[in-house]
Amino acid sequence: MTYPQGESYAWNVEAIGYCDLEGRPGFKLALHKAGDRWYLYTAKFWHPGFSIVEVTDPANPRFVRFVEGPSNTWTLQVQIADGKMITSQEKIMEGWGNTPGEPNGEGFLIWDLADPEDPQLQGHFKTGGEGTHRNYYDGGRYVYATGLPEGFVGQILQIVDIDDPANPVEVGRWWRPGQWTGGGEAGPRVGTMLHGGAYVKGDRAFLPYGAGGFVILDISDKTNPVMISDLPFSPPFVNFISVHTAVPLQGRDLVVVNSEAIKENCEEPLGYCGIVDVSDETNPHLISLFPLPVPPEEAPYRNFCERGGRFGPHNQHQPQYQEILYQGEDLSFVTYFNGGLRIYDISDERLPREVGYFLPPDPLERRGLLPASKLVAQTEDVLVDSRGNIFVSDKNHGIYVLRFNGLNP
Repeated sequence: MTYPQGESYAWNVEAIGYCDLEGRPGFKLALHKAGDRWYLYTAKFWHPGFSIVEVTDPANPRFVRFVEGPSNTWTLQVQIADGKMITSQEKIMEGWGNTPGEPNGEGFLIWDLADPEDPQLQGHFKTGGEGTHRNYYDGGRYVYATGLPEGFVGQILQIVDIDDPANPVEVGRWWRPGQWTGGGEAGPRVGTMLHGGAYVKGDRAFLPYGAGGFVILDISDKTNPVMISDLPFSPPFVNFISVHTAVPLQGRDLVVVNSEAIKENCEEPLGYCGIVDVSDETNPHLISLFPLPVPPEEAPYRNFCERGGRFGPHNQHQPQYQEILYQGEDLSFVTYFNGGLRIYDISDERLPREVGYFLPPDPLERRGLLPASKLVAQTEDVLVDSRGNIFVSDKNHGIYVLRFNGLNP
């Protein structure tokens, strides 16, 4: 197996495999098992579409194919459950590689994975606006879409029934007051948007609503979601995406939340990853923060702000009730852009502690627009399977397959 050249650093983590994805870096990740074969599906940032990689032998990933998406379109996210795959389509933000005036795809596509190497398109949900960003699907008939329909500022929650995949139907929606400018609302605070996607636990949906904070919804009536409570995070933390991800634990009344770093070289308020107590869902409160990543002693920078690019949290491993994914709740896996993958022990929710990390080498070839300031590693997403394999993506690398010494699947 050929790995990218350059200096990498690791603690309690070993790189066991790598797939270059034919030079098209992956973004969000999803896993599917067909018989005794395992497949990783990688959404894209710089190339519309998705890639399929067989990872039955995780030390020797086999690139299967690239499925091209519509031009001038972000296809950032993929979700898989019940043999169905949901892939997003979204208008690219200005300055992020879009071609003004050209058409683009929008909404999300529904695929059948009966043949895991040749997905078949079953349906297409359209928002009627700029598409969907991060959607949530854990099986069954509902997709919880992060959509931007016409008339809204910032993404909102759209609940879509896909029981008939050829005819998906929106059955409910929820937004922060002010977002529906097309309906006469005044406009939201800048950065108010459902960004990282809902996460459903029973009849509750946990929403990372950017500058709109952390929101708990009652979704027992899918046609009429009702807010139970919310928890602001900015100030003091970074404003634009002050809550990016919210992952509830199943056996504990806790939610792991994090922001997203946006500006390079730390030219913004502090980002964070922490734990919210939701034992009283009407009064969620922050009880701890994860320690900031510290560079290895031998690294040529004193702190990660000096490394260049973005530094701060981005994505967490999300198990979403899928038996092929790691379901343990004493470990949290978080990508930190130029801080690589960080692994935290959260068995004591009041005292999270770092127990491992992996810093990939800086890429030698620019494959996308970012990072703009300096070509450094930018670890994007993480997914952990039930066998103990950790998959991570990067803006300008392929997929690394890792093992953590303290993981007992």
